[in-house]
Amino acid sequence: MNAPLELRAVDGSRGADSRAFIELPFRLYRRSPQWVPWFRADVRAILDRRHPFFEHSAGAFFLARRAGQAVGRIAVLENTRYNGRHATRYAFFHLLEMEEDAETAAALLEASAQWARQRGLTALVGPSGLGATTGSGVLVEGFEHRAAMTMMGYNYPYYARLLEQLGFQPHQNLYSARLDAASFRLPERVRSVAEKVLARGRFRVLEFRRKRELLRLAPQLGQVYNTAIGADHPETYPYSEHELQRVTRELIFVAEPALIKVLAYGERVAGFVLAFPDLSAALQRSRGRLAPWALLDILAEYRRTTGLIVNGMGILPEFQRLGGNALLYYALERAVRGRRPSSPPFRHVDLTQVADTTELMLSDLETLGGQVYKTHRVYRKEL
Repeated sequence: MNAPLELRAVDGSRGADSRAFIELPFRLYRRSPQWVPWFRADVRAILDRRHPFFEHSAGAFFLARRAGQAVGRIAVLENTRYNGRHATRYAFFHLLEMEEDAETAAALLEASAQWARQRGLTALVGPSGLGATTGSGVLVEGFEHRAAMTMMGYNYPYYARLLEQLGFQPHQNLYSARLDAASFRLPERVRSVAEKVLARGRFRVLEFRRKRELLRLAPQLGQVYNTAIGADHPETYPYSEHELQRVTRELIFVAEPALIKVLAYGERVAGFVLAFPDLSAALQRSRGRLAPWALLDILAEYRRTTGLIVNGMGILPEFQRLGGNALLYYALERAVRGRRPSSPPFRHVDLTQVADTTELMLSDLETLGGQVYKTHRVYRKEL
């Protein structure tokens, strides 16, 4: 007979429960070659509410134990910026990890639901809510593939089943598609559009060699994100100034400047496409620690990796469907083929977090010949 389940609220990053909250996924996925860990320091910042999300929103954290051992965890969030922008009353759950146990799943989600009801919220949605760089959704297809760094998570197949048994319904799908880099060729009509746009001289693509050049442009890129993506897409929300600063630091950490393409119209930043070397293997070896040896290994992975991750494309509404997206893909194709000689060529390009509501991006995937190979699903349950 199973020992009784004990559910505890976790407050801050100190103490045995907080350590168990942070360490649980390292035990659950210790034999998984697909899982990529978050840095422990990032989870501690969330537990301590030092993440800028908590400057405008609230959250709670729960840990499930059985016979003293941690068997599940969850964060539940009220994202006031999301709800204000989209006129919703959602609570979001995130950081969900659990053993294959229906009682544990029910206890974690019910504790989250009770917290949400007390705040007058009307639906529980997730995994989601902390922003684009933390990933969203439960993996439902593509379990044989490794996670794309920490931008899109990995979980075992039973997660979706346990959620659905509790009455959660599909809310949104997020797709990841893969292109073979060696055979990646823009369709002729896309190339023709891009070359005509360049010839007109209104649009241009900004190129970067150093990270500090990107940092100088970061405030404008943040404004484009909030206008083009964070404000209008139903799965995102406009970041606060401090959230934009944090996201900038996170993305600059993994960025290779030559792979970031920014669309300019005159002196105005009109859009961007963000591509990153796939550093997943080094992040796995780091075991979630920011030790000096791990940082050196991550730097070395820039020169070893043969994978490229595209996670983020946005164009201001007034510049959409004017050929800017074709021009960004044109520049990205050149970057993939013009990689510095000291590194091996890219073998594949992954386009991640393409929401089923983004018609333009879904159309672009089809145009570019991308094959969907992973699906993450955000679930929802009315309270």
